[in-house]
Amino acid sequence: MTTARAAAVILAKELRLELRTRELLNATVVFGIVVVVLFSFAFDPTVAESRRYGPGLLWIAFLFAGSLMLHPSFAREQSNDTLDALRLAPISSFAILLGKMLANFIFLSVAEIILVPVFSVLYNISLAGIVGRLILVLVLGTLGIVVTGTVFSAIVAHSRMRELMLPLLLLPILAPLLVGSVEATTSLFADRPALDRAWVSFLGAFDVVFMTAAWLLCDFLVEE
Repeated sequence: MTTARAAAVILAKELRLELRTRELLNATVVFGIVVVVLFSFAFDPTVAESRRYGPGLLWIAFLFAGSLMLHPSFAREQSNDTLDALRLAPISSFAILLGKMLANFIFLSVAEIILVPVFSVLYNISLAGIVGRLILVLVLGTLGIVVTGTVFSAIVAHSRMRELMLPLLLLPILAPLLVGSVEATTSLFADRPALDRAWVSFLGAFDVVFMTAAWLLCDFLVEE
């Protein structure tokens, strides 16, 4: 079985499981909305302050939601004793990681589709004219969160305190990505929106580097 086909099978499994329960997606969306709403009431920002500080608050909400969503990627397999079955299957280790990454990317993207309009209303930021460029930044930033988060979810799957270990390992690695995502989003929320190509290039390079690392180290990640 090819890597693409195996990844598609794992992706379909993850989607069926989530559509059957909707526990993870519902919890993530509600958690993200609560974070955005609480920030809005806590700071009560003006339009100028929203344009300046809003991107940081938005990506913090994405990070919190992503941390909550990424944890079960391999923990669920470990608790149900299905990870060994995936290892024994005649598929590459990277197919397992890729299928999980695609599923997490879809789930987090769905959460963002709901969170961004809520953020726009609460912080009085118009998205007119920047939707296409904003989607590009969101895709690159979300992909970076998902790739690194899935990898570290595999690493901590056997840990006793995996709920605590995942955020501790993930946050330092994601710090450069979050800075780039916030800066790129801030340039779009300015009075004269512009796509900061330097930060977009940085986000793309981050994604490529960590995806390549996941591909090279996939055997060790899944085994360990």
